[in-house]
Amino acid sequence: MTLSTLLAWSPAAVIVLATFEGLVLCFIYGRVYDWWSWGASVTDLLVREYVVYAFLPLSLAGPIIALAWKHRLGDIPLTLAASIAVLFVGQEFCYYWYHRAAHRVRWFWATHAVHHSPNEFNLGISYRFGWTGRLAGNSLFYVPLVWLGFAPEAVFATLGLNLLYQFWLHTEWVPRLGWLEYILNTPSHHRVHHASNREYIDKNYGGVLIVFDRLFGTFAAERDDLPCRYGLTKPLQSHNPLRIAFHEWIAMAGDLKAARSWRAVLGHLFGPPGWRPD
Repeated sequence: MTLSTLLAWSPAAVIVLATFEGLVLCFIYGRVYDWWSWGASVTDLLVREYVVYAFLPLSLAGPIIALAWKHRLGDIPLTLAASIAVLFVGQEFCYYWYHRAAHRVRWFWATHAVHHSPNEFNLGISYRFGWTGRLAGNSLFYVPLVWLGFAPEAVFATLGLNLLYQFWLHTEWVPRLGWLEYILNTPSHHRVHHASNREYIDKNYGGVLIVFDRLFGTFAAERDDLPCRYGLTKPLQSHNPLRIAFHEWIAMAGDLKAARSWRAVLGHLFGPPGWRPD
């Protein structure tokens, strides 16, 4: 199976696996499973993959990526293990800073809030990414890799594998994994990331690796005495796909309309979520 085939079939595969998890939790373990949330996540995925991407095939960051590729420092072929390793670590580094910005800059949070909107934690939420990522310009964070000489197709295929890896992180039934917890992003670390507890919020931004969180001071370990409370700090009590996709954009538009200065406008756009001018 080629990489392109793997990524092409991944939407169907993750839906099947998430559905299987829900059925097992319901009918074997007797757990309550939010099938309405499952449906909202499936709708999010299908609309994004087969409607949004059809009408918006390129990101608004596309021209900048093309410019970086045109003026790249050189060509880095992926024929050596060393160059593949550099691309992997470089993509992980860029992903860390994208993910951190997606939590600390409201413009990017408006899209990323969709992923954190479920009030539960299971495989079914792993593919709820929203519909506005290309409009927000999320791809800008990977421009340095293109400028260095990695082909855009290779950069974004690596990102696709990163996101595919993260699918299995969205679960409560995988325990801590020993020494792997020091290197990899694991379900335990990602449970912390999705928690809205004050002690856990804005932690563990890594994709495959957790080393950059440890390096830059954004790591937090899961605590036995502090169960994770999932969802947004102000829980979104809706399964309406449109409300889920646009609730933060609508809130931001309301704040911009009420702004009385350029400082307030910039703060509402690029300050952290919850920023206020007073």
